[in-house]
Amino acid sequence: MLTRLLQPWWRLTRGTTLGVRAAVIDRGSILLVRHSYASGWHLPGGGVERGETLHAALERELREEAGVRLTAPARLHGIFCNHEIMPGDHVAVFVAEAWDRDQSWRPGLEVRAAEFFDRAALPADTTSGTRRRLAEICDGAPIGEHW
Repeated sequence: MLTRLLQPWWRLTRGTTLGVRAAVIDRGSILLVRHSYASGWHLPGGGVERGETLHAALERELREEAGVRLTAPARLHGIFCNHEIMPGDHVAVFVAEAWDRDQSWRPGLEVRAAEFFDRAALPADTTSGTRRRLAEICDGAPIGEHW
C-alpha cells in the first residue's frame, strides 16, 4: 500500500527508477522475502539510491532485508522492465552464490520473513516475476525482457 501511495511522487521526481534483486542460492534452495507492504514471496532487493552503484545497492538491500553479506561479487543475470508496477521502472537481477548470513538478523517493519525454500517447493504465493527469474537462472528458460 505504501508503494502505491508513493508512486505518484516517484513518477514526478524520477523519469526512470532502478531496483536490484538477487537470487541467493544455497545448495538448491533460494532465499525469498515477504514484505509488509506487498503480497507474496519475492527475491530480496530494493531501490538503487542516487549516487549508489548497482553492487552497493545490492549489498545494502541484502543486508537490510535478510542479513546476507556477499563474500564475492554477485553475477548480473539481466535487467528487466517492470512497467506494470510503475512506468519507467527497471530491475537488475543478480545471482549470489558466495555469501554468509548474520544469524542475529530478525524480521522488522519492512520485511516480515526471509526464508530459504527448496527450488522445487516454492510457496504457492511466490510472485510470477520471481518464478520467471528462477526458471531462467535455475532451469535454463529463455531470458525475458519484462519482469
